[in-house]
Amino acid sequence: MIKKEMIAMLLAGGQGSRLGVLTSKVAKPAVAFGGKYRIIDFPLSNCINSGVDTVGVLTQYQPLRLNTHIGIGIPWDLDRNIGGVTVLPPYEKSTNSEWYTGTANAIFQNLDYMESFNPDYVLILSGDHIYKMDYEVMLDFHKANNAEVTIAVMPVPMEEASRFGIMITDENRRITDFEEKPERPRSNLASMGIYIFNWKTLKEALLTMADQPALDFGKHVIPYCHEKGAPLYAYEFNGYWKDVGTLSSYWEANMELIDIVPVFNLYEEYWKIYTKSDILPPQYMSPNSVVQRCIIGEGTDVYGQVYNSVIGCGVTIGEGAVIRDSIIMNNTTIGAGCEINKAIVAENVQIGSNVKLGVGHEAENDTAPHIYSNGLVTVGEKSVIPDSVNVGKNTVIAGATTAADYPDAYLASGKTLIKAEER
Repeated sequence: MIKKEMIAMLLAGGQGSRLGVLTSKVAKPAVAFGGKYRIIDFPLSNCINSGVDTVGVLTQYQPLRLNTHIGIGIPWDLDRNIGGVTVLPPYEKSTNSEWYTGTANAIFQNLDYMESFNPDYVLILSGDHIYKMDYEVMLDFHKANNAEVTIAVMPVPMEEASRFGIMITDENRRITDFEEKPERPRSNLASMGIYIFNWKTLKEALLTMADQPALDFGKHVIPYCHEKGAPLYAYEFNGYWKDVGTLSSYWEANMELIDIVPVFNLYEEYWKIYTKSDILPPQYMSPNSVVQRCIIGEGTDVYGQVYNSVIGCGVTIGEGAVIRDSIIMNNTTIGAGCEINKAIVAENVQIGSNVKLGVGHEAENDTAPHIYSNGLVTVGEKSVIPDSVNVGKNTVIAGATTAADYPDAYLASGKTLIKAEER
């Protein structure tokens, strides 16, 4: 019988609907981040850096790119004969086949996978946060307190606490109560959605609660363990942690990477972030190009000017183009003479010559103001933008657009242009 002390289960099935067109064809954990990475690289790298060499990745929504990216786990040194990384999609069963309906339901459907490693502890992670964390230190805390469940928490400003699941603890950090998005929070310790369970405790809770619709950790499993009197502890984390679930937080997290002294450092020797890298030539900067405070991916050719931006791999930036405060993802081409301000441009986009993105005054987006805001221009993957059009702020473009889609060669601030095949 194989025996692993701790295995990790990484929830990567999320659709990430608040990222708008960025996730219309790809799962949120597979969205590009920081030039050459994808969001899921961070928790996977944390696992291998923490000595956790067995990871089940639970996928569901648009899993193709995620599966291709993870492969057999070579970049993270997770291509093991025993353990390693395994992609776990929902599957047909003899009686019925069902999608994962909640975070804990997804784990419940993979009890056999976990059982096969006979672990002492199971680490539950989410695939859509940017952070570096040593899970071994959290496990030591779990053992030292004889906890059955340990929940990673981080202190948040009291005025923001009502947005989170909040843990109330005694002076030894034992959890005495918890509240989901409380109106009047009694503590500022927010759950990070990272849990360590004793395997017996987790298994019993999942089997007992299995019939709950949309079985969830925060709503069902944790309350069940708490009511049963299991010792629950809060492990406080004080490092950098960012939920990149909205376009503005995703944009901010990328921009923080290029600060003079970045809060989140991609260049640390002792805590590397691993990713699947294509074999690409080095970047090329033409004699007339200007690049200031940027991350530029491999295989990118810069003929224009780029300021304060995160540019992926295999991007071409034409002569005379000026890009500021933007994220341009892999294999996108930007024509000559373009002006791009505060835009998020997804992968494989073709932008014609003399296009201006992010011009004029802000106006609220007409279809999804809660998604497309903060003055950003968002362009979905494989989109085409014709020559010489101007595009305002809080706008979104997806699909192969033509000049006919831009009356007077202009898409006003707050407008949505999504071609039928993108819907």
